[in-house]
Amino acid sequence: MTAVLEPAATVRSLPVSAAPVPSPTGAAGRSPAPSGAPVAPELLRWIGEVAALTRPDRIHFVTGTDAEFAELTDALVAAGTFTRLTGKPNSFHVVSDPSDVARVEDRTFICSERERDAGPTNNWRDPAAMKAEMTELYRGCMRGRTLYVVPFCMGPLDAAKPRLGVEITDSAYVVTSMRVMTRIGTGALDLINTGLPWVKALHSVGAPVEPGTTDAVWPCNDTKYIVHFPEERAIWSFGSGYGGNALLGKKCYSLRIASAMARDEGWLAEHMLILKLTSPSDVVHYVAAAFPSACGKTNLAMLEPTIPGWRVETLGDDIAWMEFGADGRLYATNPEFGLFGVAPGTGWDTNPNAMRAIAAGNSVFTNVALTDDGDVWWEGMTPEPPAHLTDWQGREWTPSGLAADGSVLASAGQPAAHPNSRFCTPITQCPTLAAEYHEPRGVPISAILFGGRRKTTVPLVLQARDWQHGVFLGATIASETTAAATGAVGVVRRDPMAMLPFIGYDAGDYLQHWLDLARAPGRRMPAVFSVNWFRRDADGGFLWPGFGENARVLKWVVERLEGTAPAVRTPIGDVPVPGGLDLDGVEVTPEQLTRALAVDGQEWKRELPLIQEWLDSLGTTVPAALRDELDGLRERLG
Repeated sequence: MTAVLEPAATVRSLPVSAAPVPSPTGAAGRSPAPSGAPVAPELLRWIGEVAALTRPDRIHFVTGTDAEFAELTDALVAAGTFTRLTGKPNSFHVVSDPSDVARVEDRTFICSERERDAGPTNNWRDPAAMKAEMTELYRGCMRGRTLYVVPFCMGPLDAAKPRLGVEITDSAYVVTSMRVMTRIGTGALDLINTGLPWVKALHSVGAPVEPGTTDAVWPCNDTKYIVHFPEERAIWSFGSGYGGNALLGKKCYSLRIASAMARDEGWLAEHMLILKLTSPSDVVHYVAAAFPSACGKTNLAMLEPTIPGWRVETLGDDIAWMEFGADGRLYATNPEFGLFGVAPGTGWDTNPNAMRAIAAGNSVFTNVALTDDGDVWWEGMTPEPPAHLTDWQGREWTPSGLAADGSVLASAGQPAAHPNSRFCTPITQCPTLAAEYHEPRGVPISAILFGGRRKTTVPLVLQARDWQHGVFLGATIASETTAAATGAVGVVRRDPMAMLPFIGYDAGDYLQHWLDLARAPGRRMPAVFSVNWFRRDADGGFLWPGFGENARVLKWVVERLEGTAPAVRTPIGDVPVPGGLDLDGVEVTPEQLTRALAVDGQEWKRELPLIQEWLDSLGTTVPAALRDELDGLRERLG
């Protein structure tokens, strides 16, 4: 590989801990940076400190080039970690350890200097104590491995204030995935070397390779920590190689650390899609939307409208950073460079544009099934599964659960792909990607949608009366859980702004920050709407068909923005008048739509104590304005 910083000037076999900390010009007088320019002293000092602690065999500055990606993936294939796919160009399949398949919320910590600043929704430990414990875990943890230095930029490199980071990792899987998900390599390093601030993100799988031993196909450690130090803008991750635990530009930086940055600097870092909506008369509006998991965020971001003349283009499917422009409007950018989507449920019927992006290749697939002809498959990709697969655990799998000789397979009755299996795909391959995706200033947001998954109570769409009421709607987003998840059907789980696992500080302070944004002079806040695609009838059937038909709801949102659609004022907000939604060409009866839009006062009276309990659970920092909104709702319901 190129751009390697030798652990010692002349003796390659010396452990890094035995070598002096590299100088800003690198070993033997050479710059370790790919461009040959001197590396920022703070960065080089940090690399030296980490190397002295973790003792890697090699240090590699990541360039982000195609040649480097090819070299890394070739090595991963040779090691048995990656399988090269024949069904998609430049794409790879990887299977994780069964103990390392998802985010570990119980091992995720916000180590703010004051416990009060983490709040009741986060795990907290004293930062000094946590650092002391993790320092011992990191000691020698990279023996036998390469320490990769991954400079990266969240959002466009040519932004007025590029937000930078450096991830140190001992996982080549992380490097290849970060190349898809962020702008990595020389361009980001050059910006860091100008003296711009950057986030320190340290990651190790926690599995040193001792002399005479063989590396695991998926190295990890039973002890796992994902720790954030918001005041320092630092992330420490140990023990997991998977997804958001290890790709530290993902939720760790883009939401937990960035939300703390946004609080301090007057902007928003949110778990939202961004889409561009164009009407038949070529009027453009930009919409951001926050939905909890399994509520259709990616599908809406890549929507194919069923109503003639309307177009949806994609700017982001997961993260939105929103800052105020000189005109007082809120401008959103997508800080990510790729799609890191849950594979099951993504298919040609539900999200054809995601499937087209995936089909273009250049992707890493984790814990999905393999077809016999060297391609990938997961539940929901096609109406019927292939006759034979290798499941995510490497076992033979058939739809019947039977082998050719009639014996019962070990995989019988289990999904072929893990429920949290992932595709990691460049967003630039999405056929609906809007040209404005590359605009460093972002796009002006006209409307924000909040949505959950509710069988009852919450109507298909409603508009908030004002910004404060909209914040109340976002703060009380809820989804009903399933028996499989909780042991009880219909348990309502609140997820404020779909950010519950990702708020990097106290939740009450976070909600107050939302309210405060509207108070500065000249602010032109987006309109706020609530949507619920999942309301059901008495027989359990969906009242609204969803998917591409959701464009009809977006059309009404635009008509409200432009003042051309009347609405009915209800105790909970404004809903479409009878006939207010365009139903031309859709198989929804007026009766079904009436039920989908209904506001049942008795149902909402039963909701009031649940909302009260939720706000109380957040403690004394809950804004008084939100309690006022609840009191007002109670009064309007009578």
